[in-house]
Amino acid sequence: MDSILIVGGRPETLLKARRLGLRTLSLQHMDRLLPAHAEAADALFLVEYGDWEQTRPLIESAHRAYGFSRVVSLAEQCMVTVGRINDLLGLPGTSEEVALLFKDKLAMRRRMAERGVPTVAAETVEDATGIRKFGAEHGYPVVLKPIGSTGSRGVEIIESEEAVEAAWTRTWELSQRTDLVFGKFFPVGDRFLVEEYVGGPEYSVESCSFDGRHSVVGIVEKHTRGVVEMGHAVPARISAESDAEITDHVCDFLDAMGLRDGVAHTEIKVGPNGPRVIESHDRISGDRIFDLVLGAYDIDLELYAVGAPFGLLPELPRRPRAVGAAATRFLTAEPGKVVGFHGTDEVLAHPSLIDLDISVKVGDTAPVVRDNLDRSGQVLVRGADTDEAAETCDALAAKIIVETVDA
Repeated sequence: MDSILIVGGRPETLLKARRLGLRTLSLQHMDRLLPAHAEAADALFLVEYGDWEQTRPLIESAHRAYGFSRVVSLAEQCMVTVGRINDLLGLPGTSEEVALLFKDKLAMRRRMAERGVPTVAAETVEDATGIRKFGAEHGYPVVLKPIGSTGSRGVEIIESEEAVEAAWTRTWELSQRTDLVFGKFFPVGDRFLVEEYVGGPEYSVESCSFDGRHSVVGIVEKHTRGVVEMGHAVPARISAESDAEITDHVCDFLDAMGLRDGVAHTEIKVGPNGPRVIESHDRISGDRIFDLVLGAYDIDLELYAVGAPFGLLPELPRRPRAVGAAATRFLTAEPGKVVGFHGTDEVLAHPSLIDLDISVKVGDTAPVVRDNLDRSGQVLVRGADTDEAAETCDALAAKIIVETVDA
């Protein structure tokens, strides 16, 4: 029996690997452990997986005992660890070098420029003076972001020189906080970059690669409020020409990054000069976009992440055809203490519902929504086409009220 080591992530990934006939080994962090991880795994290892000195000896022992031949993770905070394990044991899969390119947004920009993939100007900054210098050279708006963060945390769109000081102060102060939601796993960090702003609509591209050949499974519409993602819909309502242009750009980008196998989630904007990558991750998407892709294309990217490395699933074409559509809208609440929910019964009874996922509970404190991690939940639906899915999702999300009182 083939064995797979899955680092971090959710129990459902382990269960899908099991259904494919794989022996499942789970490397999990104590703070992220759920009872379902133990139930779904044939063997469970607990460690601070961000600490390589702790993780390495455990990995070496587990490999001697179980002989796993592939290592996978679908969690952002685990991808560099997966690369290190592959390098340590000489296993197929993404290397630490490639994983770090996806993790480090400035390194990503530099690699794109080196390989001739169109990109935007970007530089490291250490203070507001650096931002103003970049803005004077490249014009406004500019984007300030932490180099290694995710979920829009710490990202600021700066419209003018006058707005620089306040934006820098907000991001810097955020980086010093110790009370952020999931801050241990998604820290802001202390390295920052500023880059040119790309205007135009935003999309995410969900892909799966097979020995260097890339399948663009889905192009997903992204609906934002500032830098916070408030909804997604798939397939994106774009022309065939735009679809082909985005597909070519993302495949060129993945080639430049050196990603040869596995799933990826790439965020792009289509501006006056065509598609430009905003950021990318060598993992499955967040926001349950993989569930939307499953609803629209009948392709389970989570299943492919664990099954494709063993050749257990058929390779996908360069651009699969949609068989339906799906959408999600996110829930937010007025800041304060959560005291109840309204509208859930009606939404749960709707025939188009994929899931209603409320991430806060009574007694929690709903924060001011500044990044994706501050949202209160989401509604996911399916539809015959994207118009129907988006309209249904908007209507259902409007019915949900997260009731709060002043904390």
